[in-house]
Amino acid sequence: MTAVKTSLPRLFRLTKNPNLSQKLTFIGLIITLGFVFLALFAPLFQVAGLLQDPTEFLDNPIHTLPSLQHWFGTSRLGYDIFSRTIFGIQAALQVVILATALSMAIGVPLGMVSGYLGGWLDRVLLFMMDSIYTLPGLLLSVTLAFVVGRGILNAAIAISIAYIPQYYRVVRNHTVSVKTEVFIEAAQAMGANTWQVLSRYLFLNVIQSVPVLFTLNAADAILVLGGLGFLGLGLPAEVPEWGHDLRQALEALPTGIWWTTLFPGLAMTLMVVGLSLLGEGLNEFINPRTGKE
Repeated sequence: MTAVKTSLPRLFRLTKNPNLSQKLTFIGLIITLGFVFLALFAPLFQVAGLLQDPTEFLDNPIHTLPSLQHWFGTSRLGYDIFSRTIFGIQAALQVVILATALSMAIGVPLGMVSGYLGGWLDRVLLFMMDSIYTLPGLLLSVTLAFVVGRGILNAAIAISIAYIPQYYRVVRNHTVSVKTEVFIEAAQAMGANTWQVLSRYLFLNVIQSVPVLFTLNAADAILVLGGLGFLGLGLPAEVPEWGHDLRQALEALPTGIWWTTLFPGLAMTLMVVGLSLLGEGLNEFINPRTGKE
């Protein structure tokens, strides 16, 4: 709680005199909110006639250049690339939010219990998490995607496993350092059981870095989802998804059909940059000693 209170005047001071880091964080926030806005209102834009059906095969010739009718051009399958790119934000956000939420929901409690109780349970969990952490995230997600199959929930499960050790390690280390504080010992002396100590006294003091991990993992998960889609292991083919669209466009790239890869790739890159800038800014704010005062 002390960290939260001391953060407020710091936040006020930073907003009055923003440096380059705060400006980049603000840019990241605007980019992220822009993508969220497009994802939420894409169906309304389609109803209003501003977006076409992303799953509809057009009567126009395939591989048409960007124009006033089709802002990003059309693909070799006759899809409107602009609509596919905008609706692809929905798929990305759904999978990313589910994946990071699942990994956080598993990793945070395990880290608290492991760090607080210690003993054989701590050693076993440390061994398991370190074993998972040593595996490349994309390779692990690809392997799990083969097992669980395609779909939004299945893709989220396949991606989330790689992030669980990160939440576990961060929260466990914080728990180990906080559980020796005076207020924890006082709560134990007053008869607080393990659940009460974890939920009332430890939780708010050990999750300070979780929002940073959530944001950075979300940026990484977009790339992993794109990799799964590129390999044909992510979402069903009819669902607009950037990785799948890049895979379909790759065959036409050597013939000079540049627009089918440019716009989905730019959307993926811009969203990753926005989340990364936001995550780095949160890290500097929550952990001020990592940045310049």
